[in-house]
Amino acid sequence: MFTKTRISVFGGRDITDGIYNDAYELGKLLAKEGFLVYCGGGNGVMEAVSKGVHEGGGTIVGVLKGDSLEEMNDYISVPMATNMGITRNALLAYNCDAAVAISGKYGTLSEIAFAMQLEKPVVGLHSWDLDNLKNVNTPDEVIQFLKENT
Repeated sequence: MFTKTRISVFGGRDITDGIYNDAYELGKLLAKEGFLVYCGGGNGVMEAVSKGVHEGGGTIVGVLKGDSLEEMNDYISVPMATNMGITRNALLAYNCDAAVAISGKYGTLSEIAFAMQLEKPVVGLHSWDLDNLKNVNTPDEVIQFLKENT
């Protein structure tokens, strides 16, 4: 029986160094806690969290937009090519027990909306100001939220 808690991380490609560093640190903490982590598999937040999970000894699943592995960052443990474009965002919401939204634009907003529609807990780190989205300030606070809500 599968017992790992599944966490999807949503986030943008164009990010600041500070957001990259927070996403990287969060990835290390997610690995340390033993979470199975999903992300879009690309650059920006996705690369940073993947690098942290990878270096922390965890597993990171990249749910890719295209039909090849060309868009995948170097730290993905398990790539999943979907050839679904942005509709793959729904897969990230369906395949999690909770989600983390870091920074991001409208793609991240769509992922948040899918997760909320599915009544999954979502926490934001430098993210959108929305009803029912608890925004926190540090990766440690994200982990605390996940522990309390999964």
